[in-house]
Amino acid sequence: MFPYSKKIIPGLKARRCRFLLANSAVYNTPLPSYDCSKKTAAVCLAPGSPGPTCCDGQCVDTVASVDHCGGCNKVCKHGRICCGGRCVDLLADKDNCGKCFNQCNNKCTHGFCDYAQ
Repeated sequence: MFPYSKKIIPGLKARRCRFLLANSAVYNTPLPSYDCSKKTAAVCLAPGSPGPTCCDGQCVDTVASVDHCGGCNKVCKHGRICCGGRCVDLLADKDNCGKCFNQCNNKCTHGFCDYAQ
């Protein structure tokens, strides 16, 4: 048994977090469902929808989603985010330095434009 694994003791009840119980209405409220698998994909164009594209039965934003960057199921690699439908590294991308669409004149280093030149 690993030193950090939980031991189950018979007769002992599991404790629940008082904060989560007190705020359960806030944290357990389901998000609005924009399921486009059984409906027309036009549901994705409704106000409040997460995005205009239907991917795997869910409405998504292919311009900003790291799981659907530029199209359905195009996942960005670890450490990259989706900017305008492209997976980019904010620490080194000259056209997206530190944040999306922040362009540098020369070079992007550690998320800063023209850092330590």
